[in-house]
Amino acid sequence: MTASLIVLAAGALLFEAVWTRTGHRATAWWTRLTAEFATRPVDDVWILTGAAVAAALGLMLLVLALTPGLRRQLPLRVPADSPGPMRAVLDRKGAALLLRDAAMRVPGISAARVQVRRRQVKVRADVRFRDTAEVEDELTDAVRREGRDQLALARPPRPAVRVRRSPT
Repeated sequence: MTASLIVLAAGALLFEAVWTRTGHRATAWWTRLTAEFATRPVDDVWILTGAAVAAALGLMLLVLALTPGLRRQLPLRVPADSPGPMRAVLDRKGAALLLRDAAMRVPGISAARVQVRRRQVKVRADVRFRDTAEVEDELTDAVRREGRDQLALARPPRPAVRVRRSPT
């Protein structure tokens, strides 16, 4: 909200500056604002207060930009018969562990690495025995089924599966 207000104020100031520079007559508020800035000294209380407020807003916006927020959480499906507003989330690392366990249950896989993102699940697996094409199909089905049914995510991610023959 603060950023929207700042953008709106900056846009109005920019529009008025361009409007007057293109030869149009300045509006009354612009004339008064420029006169106030031209006549007030830099150590005036109002100028220092405005600078302090601008610095505090800038610092607040920087802190908000650097906080992680809810990026590490995946929203879960809410049952249709829930009595009121409900919100449930699952940590990405927990989802990755559950999907890795599902991948390791596929016969022939010796190692699996899972990375869960907002829209996609990346699964890389090493196959010790069996045909890699068959294992890839079964692994894709297992990850899709686990992601859709067991995790109960609001937006089930799309699996991206890469299978390779185990180096040993």
